[in-house]
Amino acid sequence: MADRRSTIPNTVLRQVREDEFQMSRMEFAAAVRKTGEEMGEPVGCGSRLVAAWEDGEVGCPRGVYRRILTRMTGRSMARLGFRTGPAAPALPAATSLDGPWEECDSVKRRHFLLDGAGVVLSLPMGADEKAPGKIGAAQVRAVTKAVATLYEKDHDHGSATVRQAASRALHTAYLWLQNGTYSAKTETKLRSAVGALSIAAGWLSYDSGRPGDAHSLYGEALAAARIADDPDLEAHAFGCLSLLAKAQGRPREAIAAAQGAQTVARNLGSPRLLSLFHMREAGGWALAGDAGATDRAIVKAHHHYAQGPTDADPPWLGFYAPGELAGLESLARADLGQHERAAVGAEQAVLLHGGAFARNSALYTADIAIQHAVRDRPEPEAAVEAAGKVLAFLPEVRSDRLLQSLHDVAGALQRHNRVPVVADWIEEYRSITAIGGGRA
Repeated sequence: MADRRSTIPNTVLRQVREDEFQMSRMEFAAAVRKTGEEMGEPVGCGSRLVAAWEDGEVGCPRGVYRRILTRMTGRSMARLGFRTGPAAPALPAATSLDGPWEECDSVKRRHFLLDGAGVVLSLPMGADEKAPGKIGAAQVRAVTKAVATLYEKDHDHGSATVRQAASRALHTAYLWLQNGTYSAKTETKLRSAVGALSIAAGWLSYDSGRPGDAHSLYGEALAAARIADDPDLEAHAFGCLSLLAKAQGRPREAIAAAQGAQTVARNLGSPRLLSLFHMREAGGWALAGDAGATDRAIVKAHHHYAQGPTDADPPWLGFYAPGELAGLESLARADLGQHERAAVGAEQAVLLHGGAFARNSALYTADIAIQHAVRDRPEPEAAVEAAGKVLAFLPEVRSDRLLQSLHDVAGALQRHNRVPVVADWIEEYRSITAIGGGRA
């Protein structure tokens, strides 16, 4: 893993992209590709490579990108904020995930650390990454195990500790697909496994406040599902796209993606999977302000959930416990302005989660605080009680979504800042966030 001291965000490049070019990362990547074509140097730049540049995961681009960026911006690498010269530390090539892996020169390590505790995600590579050799069942199992490990760590600690490890694992898995030797049967299984890993990486990107990266990864998973003829993966990808669309304020897209997931999932034999996708649809309808459609989708979700678990339930669905069912309904109630019902639902979600799923429990606890603060007859003391419990999750749980929820809690409580306990909490919140209490 790269020395953390070497991973310094490139704020200069980001400012150039946002302020001068006024482009998203996806648009900037497209401009890089177009410029490369005009120069006779085609490249496979994508939004994740731009993210790696801006986040400092790639200290200085390789030659072809240096020439393209200079042509685009009229600036040298130093003036674009990149580290140049012999003092620039070498970063592992696997931190980039883009296209044909333009930033990759060599991968010398076989293990990727998931967090400071030293949990290892192992995808074994051969001595030469460009010729990984024969790919078989062992490699497929390794990718599948990686997915399970990522979800386990994410549920307990949030995305910040595992997102970069997921990127490195996905890089290795794509190398196997692109350069390995395998049978047609193994190819199908490997594509499905890599698609599942793309979804896991997309979820971590979403939880880390990188919706553009998440959308790209979910799209890759959907493509893998179609190629591998894997309906389970296809349904999962549609469900994730629905979640992302709702988070970005696009209710119609959220509803359509959720309904697409339902269409695929109807023949999979998992009522609880259908339940989740109906609840995703409910979230879209609630965001659109349609209370009737929301209620109908919620009723269907509860009906399917009540049919119980089956052997067809995919392993990743383990998070969809009764607490999550209650929590997702509470979020829909909140979007409809039904704050009392939303508060009760969030409290039920936290109670049912118990000690499991720490990050989700923290998010729903934050929702309790918000709903008590904004309900028709506010209860600031109850809101502060819940808000104090949220702070206790830091820094063990590290998630940009949790930090945003805390910001929302502070905003909701601000209207009650003359209440002494509220003022005390706001002061504590400000002191914790001022020293980066929730960030990796």
